[in-house]
Amino acid sequence: MTRVLYLHGFRSSPQSMKARMFAAWMQTHQPSVEWICPQLPPSPNEAMALVRSAAGDAPTEQLAVIGSSLGGFYATVLAEVRGCRAVLLNPAIDPARDLARHIGETTAWHSDEPFYFRAEFVGELRAMTPAAVTQPERYFTVIAKGDEVLDWHEMSARYKACPGKLLEGGDHALSDFDVHLPDVLRFIGLGD
Repeated sequence: MTRVLYLHGFRSSPQSMKARMFAAWMQTHQPSVEWICPQLPPSPNEAMALVRSAAGDAPTEQLAVIGSSLGGFYATVLAEVRGCRAVLLNPAIDPARDLARHIGETTAWHSDEPFYFRAEFVGELRAMTPAAVTQPERYFTVIAKGDEVLDWHEMSARYKACPGKLLEGGDHALSDFDVHLPDVLRFIGLGD
């Protein structure tokens, strides 16, 4: 593995608990692996352009993407285009539907910085939605039945053929992510 991308969720940032935990692990244990965790813009088209640029020309077998919530949707889009491994943490299944009610001004969780989610972003999400998940062995999911934001039934159905963990409790943020980090690392080829 030479490059790992981490994609945060809607209203989140590289300052999220999971992103910081992963970054600290990478710095300590795999400093030679390029760790990229960009601040994603509100526009899905701009976000995916940034993600594709960050993935660059890394060979498919040397690239992994990890995405949480909306970042899990983007990770799926990238994995379907590039064929790389993807870890999905409570991934958004239909963000065009779910985010339609968030059109307007909102704020980021970690900074309270305002941003505007425009109506046309819903169409951008719809247009990039993969028709299906191909090669399910490329994906690893961590899905919490206790997710208070997204429906775990939808997540499980979309990624039913993929390896992963279905947690009995948990929450949308995966507050116990430290417990799942070793499985994530193993899947992308960086853990024991």
